[in-house]
Amino acid sequence: MEDKNLWIIAGEASGDMYGARLAREMQNLAAEKGRTIRLAGMGGPAMGEVAGFDRLVDSTELGVVGVVEILKQLFTFIGIYFKLVFRARKERPDAVVLIDYPGFNLMFLFAMFISRIPVIWYVCPQIWAWGKWRKPVLARLCSKMLVIFPFEVDVFASTPLQAEFVGHPLIDLMAEKHDNTIQRDVRCILLLPGSRTMEITRLMKPMLATVKELSKRHPELWFVLSAPREKIASLCRKYYDEARKADPDFPEIKLVTGETAYYQQLAGTGLAASGTVTVESAIAGLPLVVVYRMNWITILLASLVVKLYRGFFGMVNIIVNRTLFREFLQHHVCPEELVPAMEEILPGGPRRAEVKAGMAEMTRLLMPESSSSASRQAAEACWKAISPELPDNPKKDE
Repeated sequence: MEDKNLWIIAGEASGDMYGARLAREMQNLAAEKGRTIRLAGMGGPAMGEVAGFDRLVDSTELGVVGVVEILKQLFTFIGIYFKLVFRARKERPDAVVLIDYPGFNLMFLFAMFISRIPVIWYVCPQIWAWGKWRKPVLARLCSKMLVIFPFEVDVFASTPLQAEFVGHPLIDLMAEKHDNTIQRDVRCILLLPGSRTMEITRLMKPMLATVKELSKRHPELWFVLSAPREKIASLCRKYYDEARKADPDFPEIKLVTGETAYYQQLAGTGLAASGTVTVESAIAGLPLVVVYRMNWITILLASLVVKLYRGFFGMVNIIVNRTLFREFLQHHVCPEELVPAMEEILPGGPRRAEVKAGMAEMTRLLMPESSSSASRQAAEACWKAISPELPDNPKKDE
């Protein structure tokens, strides 16, 4: 029988990566302390590959953004919610770790609080940008908040909730993927149109139009598009094939799947959808222009509650508190605006040196305060929360 039972709930690709690392570190900690731990919950492919993790729900296709998009999957979310709530009440885990994914996880937090199951929130919801009413809710219902951006500690300073900065797990993930043998090709442009279907449908056409114009003005450039999985790659290929059919002289784009980390180290410049991949790229030293488009209904509703934190929507700019990667939203995502912004950060461009220095600064800000990895620090915080009474390496019963 396991000493402890910990659930981990993640709903997006980034949360899946962080959850997998947290799960492995929890297993390592338990083994070091002579204990055993059961790990279960919701996650994507990375968490599904963790040996011994009981994935109760596969969240691979649940990372949707926007009111309209969520409504389309509403009954799916409701079904998953009740399945997990009933299972948690039956199993009564020692604690539940919620990783970001606030739309679903806030509802799950309420259910766990009512059920008297402690909740540790890992990767703080962006309440500093929207939904500030959530701060007192989180402070009241959560047992612990583990944050990955240093400025988030101050967000909860006025509440009784203890917020601990554990470092950003992407620092460790990108370090593991770093390859010293890769030489940057400054002629290579990396396209990162997103990990969600809705992002591809809204961003591919303006991205392709930007590629076409850039190629005309800089014929020495070559282009790579990296997709996180085959479903997204197929959709990107559909848009690319349509562009080639409409214009036989359309520049060639190499489409790859699952090779983002490699091309983040090889490419000279990039064009990316806003998201975790922009922080990854900054850590990898790849200058970017950042874009995003949402359903107009969603953005009109969001404008009522969302305040751009520090004046930005891109995480890299929020961290360094200035414009490092230029950002374009909605109708500004067009070649007329994107091409000049890309040219500013191409080799010899007026902003390239500034952006390279800023990326190094951002990376330093995200490093854990201790010498251990971010995931290890998060695991140690979780272990203290669920096992304060257990000594290390207990003697066996005689």
